[in-house]
Amino acid sequence: MSAKLKATEQNETLQNFGADVSRLLDIVANALYTNQDVFLRELISNAADACDRLRYDAIQNPALTSDNSVFRVCVYKDTTARTISVVDNGVGMTDSEMADNLGTIAKSGTAALMESMQGADDKLNLIGQFGVGFYAGYMVAHKIEVVSRKAGSDDIWCWMSDGRSGFTVKPATEIQAARLDGARGTAVMLYLKDSASEFLIDEKIKMTVTEYSDHIGVPIYLGAPQMVSQDAEATPLNSTSALWMRSPSDITKEQYEDFYRHISHGLDEPIMTSHWRAEGMIEFTGLLYAPTLRPWDLFDPGRKHFIKLYVRRVFISDDVETLMFPWLRFMRGIIDSEDLPLNISRESLQYNPYIEKIRGHVARRVLIDLDKLSQNDAPSFTTFWGQFGAVLKEGLYDAPEHRPSILKVCRFFSTHDDGQTLTSLEDYKSRMKEGQDKIFYISGESLQGLKNSPQIEGFRSRGLEVLFMTDTIDDFWLQQVQDYKGVKFQSITKGDIDLAKFSDEKKQDTQQEKSSDAESNIPALIEKIQTILKDKVHNVRRSQRLKDSPVCLVAPEQGIDMHMERVLKLHQKYQVESKPVLEVNADHPLIIAMASMNARNENIDDAAMLLLDQARIIQGEPLDDMGGFARRMSAFMQRGLS
Repeated sequence: MSAKLKATEQNETLQNFGADVSRLLDIVANALYTNQDVFLRELISNAADACDRLRYDAIQNPALTSDNSVFRVCVYKDTTARTISVVDNGVGMTDSEMADNLGTIAKSGTAALMESMQGADDKLNLIGQFGVGFYAGYMVAHKIEVVSRKAGSDDIWCWMSDGRSGFTVKPATEIQAARLDGARGTAVMLYLKDSASEFLIDEKIKMTVTEYSDHIGVPIYLGAPQMVSQDAEATPLNSTSALWMRSPSDITKEQYEDFYRHISHGLDEPIMTSHWRAEGMIEFTGLLYAPTLRPWDLFDPGRKHFIKLYVRRVFISDDVETLMFPWLRFMRGIIDSEDLPLNISRESLQYNPYIEKIRGHVARRVLIDLDKLSQNDAPSFTTFWGQFGAVLKEGLYDAPEHRPSILKVCRFFSTHDDGQTLTSLEDYKSRMKEGQDKIFYISGESLQGLKNSPQIEGFRSRGLEVLFMTDTIDDFWLQQVQDYKGVKFQSITKGDIDLAKFSDEKKQDTQQEKSSDAESNIPALIEKIQTILKDKVHNVRRSQRLKDSPVCLVAPEQGIDMHMERVLKLHQKYQVESKPVLEVNADHPLIIAMASMNARNENIDDAAMLLLDQARIIQGEPLDDMGGFARRMSAFMQRGLS
């Protein structure tokens, strides 16, 4: 062996861990990580870092890698000895560096930090201020040996510890030194606990490497370094490439789509691809996709996003809840940070303030790209909106800081072309009539039902565009968003809307004039109906909304919009019963006929009740007395057929 081994027994006195490290090891080994697989991720990450460090040092001193400039990591198991080893040919460590790096938490202010933990509720957040991934090995091992030779040095050292009583640093034996990959680097050997026997299976090692370390730039091989060197056909377990780290100009559409299918396990093609690098106070790369097809559980309250978090191409978690806004949960892809501080428990990253900054930046970028898609590829955007528009609109309720950008990409069906195509709020504004100072809308369960709503007749006849709101979330965000660029939203099923200032474009000049008697009797009829229905309606008034229908219901000015009240009753067990306003069409033949009736006519009471029942049926509201409605209807039909 070319390396110089210390022949004399130097100080092998057991060195104690500092109190902080002892406590930390106990937490790491027994309580911190929720998945013991991460120990292999941590050790491979450390090995890759050692290779990168030597690559950097070799720029100034090429002799450090003159014997072998090809970096690699080897992972292998020994079922007889019940060990698993991670070996790199990176920069290596001296004896003092081993004592500092593996026996203490150098320059971390740990003592003061651990002192501050006393009485704290969120210990994960407090201890997560420094990286100690090496200690994760004690989740699966009852003893760890680390053999290392510093690049450019002749000395080989062995660090050993059971993770409880302390550690020793001594010269390596020839058998221990043989674990190294050539003349430099580090070999970490873990003596496995019985509970970690699964890591003595090659397939388990392969699966773990592929899941967590697939995109690390250093090739990772299965097998001891000597075996890998002799196998000319040995192939890495990992892909060693990260598509998202390449320039978008160097990536083809087919490569983007192949990677999308790889991470999503879907058969569809992405309808939008967002690939960018954020630079500034925090740097990260994002590669996100908007799918073409909606997942079946999109509206499941427990559904989580499908964004994987990487740090320097190392997979960290796909379960950082605060990484994405819930209203972007349909996106698929990867976020990779170069400088994100890692907590001791990487599962606790959701408590890191940098994650919130990343989330805001990602949301802004996705909305910008969706706006570009709407302008450059309208058919694709229409497909996207049909699948995910209702989810995106949740952001109007939840994320006020992003409302202007979300409103910009929102699309709605409207009366402009009888609900055939989607329109933007900007296009709606451009078509507003002179004197119009509101964005009119109507909400309900179905597009066809809203098209046939009687409340819409007067707006349509005057050429006033009305937006159709058919998603449940619409009723909620409209309570939070009062206007679009200064133009207020107005439900056409609430309050008294003055349409008199707009000319009725569809009014027939040949329309027969109502008799003066009937016209003069309209106020009396309205008062009579109000008396009859006083326990059932807020009030009765003449309508400007109606054109072809005799009556309709609307909510009082200070009340809850009618569809919103129905949604609250269904989903929130809303119990308050509000009385609607009954509006009558004074131009309708039925109302004219009723106005001509003698006020003492016995049929007037039944007619008023039938008007209310008719309005409720059209509105989709249940009737208070189905039997009474049937009797009244039968009686009127009998008289009409007599």
